[in-house]
Amino acid sequence: MRGILLAGGDGTRLYPMTRVVSKQLLPVYDKPLVYYPLTTLMLSGVREILVITRPRDAAAFEALLGDGSALGLSLSYAEQPSPAGIAEALLIGRGFLGGGPAALVLGDNLFFGAGLGRSLQALARANRGATIFATPVRDPGRYGVVELDGAGRAVAIEEKPASPRSSLAIPGLYFYDGDAPDIAASLRPSPRGELEISDVNRAYLARDRLDVTLLGRGAAWLDVGTPEALAQAAAYVEAVQDRQGLLIGSPEEVAFRLGLIDARALRRLAEPLMHNAYGQRLLALADGGGGAA
Repeated sequence: MRGILLAGGDGTRLYPMTRVVSKQLLPVYDKPLVYYPLTTLMLSGVREILVITRPRDAAAFEALLGDGSALGLSLSYAEQPSPAGIAEALLIGRGFLGGGPAALVLGDNLFFGAGLGRSLQALARANRGATIFATPVRDPGRYGVVELDGAGRAVAIEEKPASPRSSLAIPGLYFYDGDAPDIAASLRPSPRGELEISDVNRAYLARDRLDVTLLGRGAAWLDVGTPEALAQAAAYVEAVQDRQGLLIGSPEEVAFRLGLIDARALRRLAEPLMHNAYGQRLLALADGGGGAA
């Protein structure tokens, strides 16, 4: 399975912070926002990833992430000239996917939880059609919303409904089989002028090939799209890392834990960062001190 990390968009809800900087490059406590969805893909078992950005941000993302080889990954880059919808990422990445399955993650979504990696890998391997996630929120009208029947099967999907039929929002992580780009190509733009990912999910629902997995109480999902959410995400990461001695969303740590790099490679990545707590935690991990998960 290959992955697509969508890091485009204008980030207008974060203006003026994002007038000249991509929101996915803004800091969430001690690391750039893009690190968090990147590690979600890594934990899902994905090793080949296409990063889609705005043209003006492409050089900055490449400077930050490189080709991925230092992390045991293969990173490629593509551009989304204008924000034309999440589903457009499947069209931009069509050649990259090569007809195979895809994991699509939004660049402003943060996931964290005990055992999350094992769960994601199991779902990615299933590859039955499409798998999406659902979690209850107080303001579902801001998101795609899924309605489930008594057996936990999806019966309806809406995009940012004025009167939501359920409180279950759909987070920005999706697993698709090889049909997803063709489905995206068949869509017409919504009244917002975008190719909606909810329409892709509805197409799988109509084919009876859509699975919905509820995020449990032990899993956290943060959509970092507003100043308030950015501050809350930073506070959450700081609290967990400080109290538990963990790292959340660290590509270097995840690569080491997954065996993609060895201790020597981790030390090389950590040494330029040794003058701050982030680098010191990585050095401790490389020296066998643990302190990350």
